[in-house]
Amino acid sequence: MTNGDQNGRGFAGMDPDKQREIASEGGRAAHESGNAHEFSSEEAREAGRKGGEASRGDDQKDD
Repeated sequence: MTNGDQNGRGFAGMDPDKQREIASEGGRAAHESGNAHEFSSEEAREAGRKGGEASRGDDQKDD
């Protein structure tokens, strides 16, 4: 089943543009209510480092 397939049920069965619209509304609502997490520079740096390690494996670690 492909994304946007009308035979699907719920969110996964919706048109991709409709999914994006709904997700965007949720993100805006979370920020307006103060519930959305905003990464600090340090948190973003750490997440990027972990993602890089995961994508290239342990064979190229700098540590």
